[in-house]
Amino acid sequence: QVQVIESGGGLVQAGGSLRLSCVASGPTFIRSPMAWFRQAPGKEREFVASISWSGATTNYTDSVKGRFTISRHNANPVDNANPVYLQMNNLEPEDTAVYYCAARTISTGYPITRRDAWNYWGQGTQVTVSS
Repeated sequence: QVQVIESGGGLVQAGGSLRLSCVASGPTFIRSPMAWFRQAPGKEREFVASISWSGATTNYTDSVKGRFTISRHNANPVDNANPVYLQMNNLEPEDTAVYYCAARTISTGYPITRRDAWNYWGQGTQVTVSS
């Protein structure tokens, strides 16, 4: 069964840290790049970070560079149940949002910063940063 599942959200004070995890299980996701997006109340869903299958290439939106790190652990090549992490340090109230994990199994032609570039999504996990 194809599933994308996030975990690790919560409430933290400004300046604190959280680590989000995502698992996209199933052979569909073998060699899939992965990404994190977020959506704050009343705002559009926005790109946060992405990582290639090998982990060699990462991309970040400017507002999180130097504070967030995306990584992956490809220890299970069979069904690709390999977690992708988003380490978030020095969190700010502006980082408050629902964070979504995304995977892509087809090439859409859209830039990776666009929602349209990703065809599988998790249900989201809430991150709340208090001031």
